[in-house]
Amino acid sequence: MPENDPGSAPLPPPHVQLIQMAMAHWISRMVYVAAKLGLADHLGNGPKGAEELAGPTGTHAPSLYRLMRTLTNLNILSEDTTHRFALTPLGEALKTDAPGSARPSILTLASDWMSRGWEHLLYSVQTGGCGFEQSLGMPLFDWLAKHPEEASLFSETMVGFHGAEPAAITAAYDFSGLSTLIDVGGATGNLLTTILADNPTSRGILYDLPHVVRDAPALIQARGLTDRVTIEAGSFFDHVPGGGDAYLLSHIIHDWTEAQCLTILGHCRRAMTPGSRLLIVEMVLPSGNAPHPGKMLDMMMLVGPGGQERTEPEYRALLDKAGLRLTRLVPTESAVSVVEAVLA
Repeated sequence: MPENDPGSAPLPPPHVQLIQMAMAHWISRMVYVAAKLGLADHLGNGPKGAEELAGPTGTHAPSLYRLMRTLTNLNILSEDTTHRFALTPLGEALKTDAPGSARPSILTLASDWMSRGWEHLLYSVQTGGCGFEQSLGMPLFDWLAKHPEEASLFSETMVGFHGAEPAAITAAYDFSGLSTLIDVGGATGNLLTTILADNPTSRGILYDLPHVVRDAPALIQARGLTDRVTIEAGSFFDHVPGGGDAYLLSHIIHDWTEAQCLTILGHCRRAMTPGSRLLIVEMVLPSGNAPHPGKMLDMMMLVGPGGQERTEPEYRALLDKAGLRLTRLVPTESAVSVVEAVLA
């Protein structure tokens, strides 16, 4: 391997690695500000200098220059000899409508309200309570219901954060032969429409809170599936629509306490028929020290909504309590697996 290959560089000493971890929030804030100012959109038509962008972005030109120069260090921008900046391929992904939903994801994940919630991680570890509830004054999803702009960004963030999953799920699990799929808590219908696109004889019901499904019609129409998806507004804490061959719970169960999960699963169980399947899509944690993104996400569940990521035995135990039987675990090429269950 060539000596100048970055992959051949040794890791920094342990103390340096730890210090770099502590500095990670610096990068998060810089990328957030770049997204908030819409720098990628402003540079979409070609290179510009900080003086040109200060007015449109409402910033102090010398300070903006320093930020943009630092973004070259992150390979988001490049600077020429005249101090004009252009987008790199990485920076192109920061445009508003770029594939992958990076900008809305950054505006959520690195936002002030998200950062304030994480400030209470120590409280969550000490008490088991929700840090976000401390910072927001109410449970996370109640707060989102009162803040529609942030709720829309949150829905886009889920598409960006879990971007590779729908295609991987569709490839790994056999949905053929299922007449009606009910996506419980399916938000904008990203997963449901991906599945239906590969299964032309299937229909779907998208079920979520009114303020969540309001953004769904545009996505469903864009994918040409308006005639095959019915949208129903409601709460899975109240009931779940009947008539499904399969019930999807994608990144739902990990959000809630065990008691709340049992309520959701109970409503699913009552809606299911003997031939129905329950399909839980989550990052099922491996045992031991194997690295897995779900272990990081588990901290968000702790400090945020108050739920948790689980191992396969923990899902089996939870489903048993709900009167359901885990039949198999289907891994995918992404970080998630499909936990399949039937009536016990």
